[in-house]
Amino acid sequence: MLLETRALTANYGQFRALFGVEITLDKGETVAVIGANGAGKSTLLRSISGVLRNARDMVQHRGDGIGAMPAHQVMQRGIAMVPEGRKLFPSLSVEENLLIGGQVRKTHGPWSLTTIYDLFPILREKRNAPGTALSGGQQQMVAIGRALMSNPEVLLCDEISLGLAPVVIRDIYAAMPRIKAEGTAIIVVEQDIGRALSVSDRVYCMMEGRVTLQAKAAEVSRTAIHAAYFGAAA
Repeated sequence: MLLETRALTANYGQFRALFGVEITLDKGETVAVIGANGAGKSTLLRSISGVLRNARDMVQHRGDGIGAMPAHQVMQRGIAMVPEGRKLFPSLSVEENLLIGGQVRKTHGPWSLTTIYDLFPILREKRNAPGTALSGGQQQMVAIGRALMSNPEVLLCDEISLGLAPVVIRDIYAAMPRIKAEGTAIIVVEQDIGRALSVSDRVYCMMEGRVTLQAKAAEVSRTAIHAAYFGAAA
């Protein structure tokens, strides 16, 4: 197993956000995590990526407990995150933002400035512009490219379509099969259920900090998703 969580719990102070969450990710697989606002989706990714620290064995990467590792050590192991809100460095150009992604984990792999620019050609045109001067969709492409520059084994994508126009979302999701084809396993946290299912092998639904459904993306019914999403049958 490439990545898994085991009875994962997470807290913000006295507030418990996750209750015994268990998910798995195999090599070369894309998994979608769906659910309403407040379901715990982003907390799950923050726990996997080391932004939130947990008990060591609650998050496993290649059989090693990494739940207590800080984020930079998790990234060095090959787990990169595209955070909600993009979080680009405003004082840096597009190209400088991308190059930073390769600084924490320097390893050989398919992703470089050249291949990122091939994936998102508009970034080549904008490479000298300030990262935050771009449109929201272009900033999202920079955030994805920055994560890929570390040549990750696992890519965590947190709400990458949030607030973007449908045509931009289409372009961003069109890159997912290429990323997967290069050998990167992906976890996509998303509220756009149809979009998430279209690129995923399996899907987990979360509600109030718990997994309420797991299924193959190609086989899950809308009725099952509705029941898992809202806690009641359609």
